[in-house]
Amino acid sequence: MQKLKNGKIRIFVFIVSLLINSLGIVLITKSALGTSSISTVPFVLSLYFPLSFGALTFLMNIAFILAQYLLLGRQGFPPIQWCQLLINIIFSPAIDLWMHVFSGVVNPSLPLGLLYVLLGSMILAFGICLEVACQLLLVPGEGIVKAIAQKLGWRLGSTKAAFDASLVVVSCILSNVFGGLGTFTGLGLGTLISALTVGRFVNLFNSHVPFIQKLYALKDA
Repeated sequence: MQKLKNGKIRIFVFIVSLLINSLGIVLITKSALGTSSISTVPFVLSLYFPLSFGALTFLMNIAFILAQYLLLGRQGFPPIQWCQLLINIIFSPAIDLWMHVFSGVVNPSLPLGLLYVLLGSMILAFGICLEVACQLLLVPGEGIVKAIAQKLGWRLGSTKAAFDASLVVVSCILSNVFGGLGTFTGLGLGTLISALTVGRFVNLFNSHVPFIQKLYALKDA
């Protein structure tokens, strides 16, 4: 009975973590200084195509899930991993929801924009901590990184850094293709700050928030 109760708590917190992650991403985006590395491609495309940020994130995550299956095959990608589709159904619409909530925030001043980046990075980091501590599933963006690392025999941290950097490069190319040479719409200082601070905030929360450690313990309790 306790195991079932703990499982329900982990599922609930995991769902909440997806809403928190999406909020963090939107706050960074609303800074007008760029968006988080993982979101650069859908955000840049949303500026040039009649699809929302959330809808394009949904499509990108579908591609990530399929890529995991192609990389790992049926044996390396057990059926439970298809539940990443359910994660996508919650996470991507949540981005559009938060974008609507903060629709009044347009081109804030530089100091306020920097505040949005830092606050968004902190919130995103906290959501990541909760997500990982629940020990249920990886979101598609993390799942594809793990699949690449597993397939190529690379270290997970190095693969994550390379993957995020490649997304930023692709976004730069897309911005120049659709916006004209020398255009870097949707990318900026906020992208760099987010990339440099989220990991540090994750370490800070993991070390100083007891609730996160209690979540880890629920799996074996």
